[in-house]
Amino acid sequence: MSNDIDSRLKELGLSLPQAPAPAANYVPYVECGKLLFVSGQISHGPDGLIKGRLGADLDVAEGAAAAQSCALSLIAQARAACGGDLDRVKRVVKLTGFVNSTPDFTDQPEVINSASDLMVAVFGDAGRHSRSAVSAASLPRGVAVEIEAIFELN
Repeated sequence: MSNDIDSRLKELGLSLPQAPAPAANYVPYVECGKLLFVSGQISHGPDGLIKGRLGADLDVAEGAAAAQSCALSLIAQARAACGGDLDRVKRVVKLTGFVNSTPDFTDQPEVINSASDLMVAVFGDAGRHSRSAVSAASLPRGVAVEIEAIFELN
């Protein structure tokens, strides 16, 4: 199904991954009324998981790339929830980003900005959202970033 959001993704040179399957006993998303809650998506690259701690193993640019991969997976989950029609997304309501980082690393917002920027690039003004960007002592499988989202649907 071709739509405005698919066209925008193509213009941006972005392709969505397959919506990742849950790794444990949970569902990838829940639609509740007009809200779509998407479970945390972990950082994946072309060679597998993007692992490491910001402030030790990875710099801000590498963390930002990891966050962008999470954002693409969030959009892929939204597409799956919407039966392939991303134009059902009325707006991005909130992102909550977790950054695997050392105690002295304080640039979590700069890492998660790439996910926020991607949402605005893809959804336009409807991509502007509230957000949290927090440090985590560790994340599942040693990944660098995990992000969850809430979308409003038409």
